[in-house]
Amino acid sequence: MTAYSEEEASEVAKAAESMNTTKALALLNSKAPFACSHGKDSLDIALIFASFEQGVSLFFQGDGVYQLIAGQDGSVISVKDYLKTFAAFEFYDIEDIYVCQQSLVERNLSNSFHIDNVQVLTAENFALQLLQHKHVLRF
Repeated sequence: MTAYSEEEASEVAKAAESMNTTKALALLNSKAPFACSHGKDSLDIALIFASFEQGVSLFFQGDGVYQLIAGQDGSVISVKDYLKTFAAFEFYDIEDIYVCQQSLVERNLSNSFHIDNVQVLTAENFALQLLQHKHVLRF
């Protein structure tokens, strides 16, 4: 999790107050893909909401960024590989996909992902994007 100084937190709070929460649902993914079922649960919710034309944005931070890295194989640990389903985002019009740049840097990962249209944001911009949503579900 990103730690903000008191001044930075105040700036983010002021920005949030001035913003309208225009987007319906944000799904914040912070768990590694095969450590538990959180990533799969988040994916299921995203596809369900999108199938009913509800606005859904996906956010990845912390170990959740590993869900975007190509070449992973859950079958090695006898887990069904749900990451291939991310390719369906385009079909469901899920276009707002954000990843925290600081999380990538902390894990020495590049911004080369197995899906397209992922926006890499600074920690501050990541937080501001998240604040634009009425509801946030954390996985």
